[in-house]
Amino acid sequence: MKTMLLRPLAAKSKKHSIQAITALLFVLLIIGASIYAFVYLKHDPTLTDLRGRLQGASALHPFGTDHLGRDVMTRLLLGGSQTLGYSLLALGAALLIGIPFGLIAGYKRGWIDKLFMRIADGFLAFPDTIVAIVLSGLLGAGIGNLVLAIVIVKWVSYARLVRSTVLSESQKDYIRIARTNGLSDARIMTKHLLPHIAGHVLVLASLDLGKIILLISSLSYIGLGAQPPTPEWGAMLNDSRPYFQSRPELMVYPGLAIVVVVLLANMLGDYLRDRFDVKKEVQP
Repeated sequence: MKTMLLRPLAAKSKKHSIQAITALLFVLLIIGASIYAFVYLKHDPTLTDLRGRLQGASALHPFGTDHLGRDVMTRLLLGGSQTLGYSLLALGAALLIGIPFGLIAGYKRGWIDKLFMRIADGFLAFPDTIVAIVLSGLLGAGIGNLVLAIVIVKWVSYARLVRSTVLSESQKDYIRIARTNGLSDARIMTKHLLPHIAGHVLVLASLDLGKIILLISSLSYIGLGAQPPTPEWGAMLNDSRPYFQSRPELMVYPGLAIVVVVLLANMLGDYLRDRFDVKKEVQP
């Protein structure tokens, strides 16, 4: 019986090890490519050179050049920092807004909770992508406005998750004891409730990171995100679209980068979901 219980645990441990090794190798590859591009090659990602446009791969340009003669590898690496950086910025801002809002609404209840639920229902009445497109169009094209639109769309899901967890935890005995001992509401929320929601929020955030990356890339592709000459993966896809038949690799490189990063983000989310799954128990 014990062997049967240990077997799935060993399989999960092996799966987690493979995920960790894959992520580590990818990070090392990115570091090595960055050192090669920015220390050795030293290309300007925005400098145009029409005489060297649409060149193939070479020692000087490992991924070739684009339609304006700019080094594709340098722009791809900088585009990764743009896409990932703005995705993490949007995710962090959504967490900073959603977690306190959900904590207060779930713990205080009353009119605060009712007001929050009405706001949440309004945001959840439409798909995230549609709302983000509408807000980006209203605010104007630009990566800053796109990040703001994503924050406005995403904070609700974290607030709802935190609220539901707090509603469940606040009914337990240790919260009643803390109230009886005279702890303030702020102390109870930060010391007792916040640690219980951290794992759930971390799992949702890691799974949401891939969605935000896809959202920023897709909206940049249609012109609502990063604007030229900013190197960003979605914008690079759009710039390379007219040259797909003659130089398809110009679209393959940023497209493949988006796929790999989103896949790694989902792998991280799967690992954290298994790691913080409080419902998972092994029966003796």
